Amino acid sequence: MQGQVNFLEEIITDNFAGGGGASTGIELATGRPVDIAINHDPDAILMHKTNHPYTEHIRASVWDVDPVEVCRGRPVGLAWFSPDCKHFSKAKGGKPVDKQIRGLAWIVLRWAGTVGPEDVILFEIDGAVYFLADIGLRMLTPRELYRANGFPDDYKIERDYNGTVYPKTKQVARCGNAVPPPFATALVRANLPEWCSQEISTMEELEKAVAV
Repeated sequence: MQGQVNFLEEIITDNFAGGGGASTGIELATGRPVDIAINHDPDAILMHKTNHPYTEHIRASVWDVDPVEVCRGRPVGLAWFSPDCKHFSKAKGGKPVDKQIRGLAWIVLRWAGTVGPEDVILFEIDGAVYFLADIGLRMLTPRELYRANGFPDDYKIERDYNGTVYPKTKQVARCGNAVPPPFATALVRANLPEWCSQEISTMEELEKAVAV
């Protein structure tokens, strides 16, 4: 029988990390930072790094990343995967935009077969079945969109960690492509309750928990 590994010694990885929705939910649930975030989009990595400074950021296609190399022998306790949902979405007419997008789901098997997370793999596929038509209302502001998606009110979206203004178009794009943090929080708490002894609801509270 293998000996138990302390959960603080196990790392958390967020593939297809985007602007940080899943990472935020995971961190609010556990009170500890995501260790590795992987995404090919520099704008996504920029917003993620702004709000998750303790995370190691890898800007690359998930296919170009060697799980064994990036984990450096550390056991993986939680691996999160949020592949691009546009292949499955019906909101833009129902036809996949890129056949390769569908194949991104197979990256999960690569990680499972090489670093085999000790505890949990969480894998999201968004059907995008429901959408709003134009009903004559004003557009929501970026902050309202993030709030509606469940991000903490103090999640940084206006400026990056260097103080550079983050354009509203990119703020909206990152939100539209994000995992709702409450969704990630609920899944982590259900699957890893032993990791989730704290109640955290803001980025300020998270910063204090991480700094301890």
